[in-house]
Amino acid sequence: MKFKSIKNVKDLKGKKILYRVAYDITLTKKGKSYIVPDNRRIKETLPTIEYLLKKGASLVIMSWLKRPDGKVVKRYRMDPVARELSKLIGKPVKKVDDCIGVKVQDEINKLKPGKLLMLENVRFHKEEMTNNSKFAKQLTKGLDLIVFDAFAQSHRIHASTTGIQKYLPTYTGLLLEKEITILNKIIKNHKKPLTIVLGGAKISDKLNVLKFLVKKADYVLIGGALANVFYKAKGMPIGKSYIQDVFVDSAKRKRLDLVKVSGKMLKKYNNIILPVDGLAASSISEKATTRNITFLRDDIKSNELYLDIGPKTIRNYLDIISKSKTILFNGPMGYFEINKFSIGTRKISKAIAKSSGLTIVGGGDTENILKEYNLGNKFNHVSTGGGAMLEYLEGKTLPALKKLIK
Repeated sequence: MKFKSIKNVKDLKGKKILYRVAYDITLTKKGKSYIVPDNRRIKETLPTIEYLLKKGASLVIMSWLKRPDGKVVKRYRMDPVARELSKLIGKPVKKVDDCIGVKVQDEINKLKPGKLLMLENVRFHKEEMTNNSKFAKQLTKGLDLIVFDAFAQSHRIHASTTGIQKYLPTYTGLLLEKEITILNKIIKNHKKPLTIVLGGAKISDKLNVLKFLVKKADYVLIGGALANVFYKAKGMPIGKSYIQDVFVDSAKRKRLDLVKVSGKMLKKYNNIILPVDGLAASSISEKATTRNITFLRDDIKSNELYLDIGPKTIRNYLDIISKSKTILFNGPMGYFEINKFSIGTRKISKAIAKSSGLTIVGGGDTENILKEYNLGNKFNHVSTGGGAMLEYLEGKTLPALKKLIK
């Protein structure tokens, strides 16, 4: 799959570019204002920004931030993001208080080559989420072309993702190209053994990618509450552990029995590896009394929960990871936010970080793991997209990428 790359556009001098990014950052309040606590998503876009500025273009930067649901919400304004980008790029980034309208147009009209302008959160307008065509057209007014670098938001059908592409020529940025190139190394030409490490709580988020990648992977290592649905499918007790056993897809008006689906997968594929032991406790607390349970030998009590993988499982997983040539890591192995239940997540994530193979990480919880254990720069690639990454790895063509394919 080849994309229409911005690198193939010969003359960018004097062009006013709508630069679509995914600065969907969780801001932190400091005093009376908000700051960017983690600037990784901004840093990932710097190569594209520097490339475009060097070519003599000016940039109008656009993103959404969180879910203000069509209302102006102070804590979701883009001002802290503009300030952080300005620090990183070493240039002024002017921020306007809307993304459409007369004042915005005035700023775009007087924008000089080499200058940067950041628009306000597009989700302050309800028309953004409904992919309103008039709103999308307004977003492109006064601009020459679009550079799309918002991989993390490319699975959404919004005015600022798919809608804007109807009105201006659109090209991929360097970050988007990097994401696709790396993820294709899992889908198309990975080195074996390929190991998928999946954790977290909800299997519905990962079911489709699991169905797709289980056919390609040599090992699929399951951890976290994700394992509980497989235990239940095998008829094993799970006490009061969290389990997502049913998923209702309101869009398709379909109810999915996740236990049944998981059971079928276990029968069909022998590369799905489940924990053989786990850490059980009666409450999710640092003060809780814990005990290690070996599955198929010990029963969990009705008032207990599984909150981490056990020592035998950790050894099994570390052995598989040590011989893997390609590893995808998404989701914690237990309730890692509490130290007592973090051993599995800590050891597995550190082992993947030390691997000599290609290591790819993605997902919101997984990003928190990297921060917790200072592993941010220890992997070959940390994807900026959680949901988008999983959907791409399902083999889907993401909506915002369709018009970018050559």
